[in-house]
Amino acid sequence: MATRWGICSAGFISHDFTVALKTLPPGEHQVVAVAARSLKDAQEFAKKHSISRAYGSYEELAKDPDIDVVYVGVIHPYHHSTCLLFTNAKKNVLCEKPLAMNRREVQEILDSAKKNDVFLMEAVWTRFFPASVEIRRLLAQKELGDVKLVVIEFGVPLMHLVRSMKKELGAGTIIDIGVYCIQFISMVYNGEKPESIKATGVCQAEGIDETVGVVLKYSNNRLAVFTCSSVLELRNNAIIVGTKGTIRVPETVWSPTSLDVNGKVTQYPLPEPYLPLSYMNGTGMRYEAEEVRQCLLKGLKESSVMPHSDSMLLVELEDEIRRQVGVVYSQDSK
Repeated sequence: MATRWGICSAGFISHDFTVALKTLPPGEHQVVAVAARSLKDAQEFAKKHSISRAYGSYEELAKDPDIDVVYVGVIHPYHHSTCLLFTNAKKNVLCEKPLAMNRREVQEILDSAKKNDVFLMEAVWTRFFPASVEIRRLLAQKELGDVKLVVIEFGVPLMHLVRSMKKELGAGTIIDIGVYCIQFISMVYNGEKPESIKATGVCQAEGIDETVGVVLKYSNNRLAVFTCSSVLELRNNAIIVGTKGTIRVPETVWSPTSLDVNGKVTQYPLPEPYLPLSYMNGTGMRYEAEEVRQCLLKGLKESSVMPHSDSMLLVELEDEIRRQVGVVYSQDSK
């Protein structure tokens, strides 16, 4: 029986996620409803993607009895309230990253999911790409020996986007782009907390962080270094260095389609979209969707690849880096 998806928000990311779902077998994944803040937007989205139901409020989607799981694609300041709406309605949830604005909000979301006995996962899509699966396999088999260093940089100019210029819309590099670097490092170091964090950055007058550099030190003298930027185009690559070899993600580190393992390059091509995408490699969201389906079929409430503990770790690191750089959101004072 197909997993029946409800799409919350008719924006760019929801478009790509819906396109990605259509690359999977229709007998396994179906989009049955979409909700937006305006019925007109929901109807236009539904028409574009051949979705049978369109709602002009998220509350209506929460009440739909024919939904197995909701994909939450609203902008991140609204993740907290939107996730709580659906978890309290006993709906399983896949929520875009960052899961919320700070540790308190993430904890409340996870507590609600547990209380209501529903599945919840932060949509860290990168973790589910075949290239990421291969990285974890190589590390588990000690192909690199002992990993000593992880270096990653991710920077893309985003200041043309309204949400990247307004703090009330969640503007800021650490939680928008830095989350990709933090999750990659945390994946390599298997969810371990660093012993120390040293962060510095450049902020606009409004307190919006533009470019940030971070050094994390882990046990046994292991390091991780990352740079993230929402104003500069960086190399967007990563390297994992061990005592016996290296793994390089040569490009598009947030959606990797190739790996260089000790000089041997392997390609991991993505399926073609049936509609133009908003973002590069958007059909790669198919892998996180399939993870959700497999978890639901097994009756799981969280994914072992992106568990709740990892969501807590990510937000705790984001909060500390923000503290050091001097980035404060209105949600922090609540």
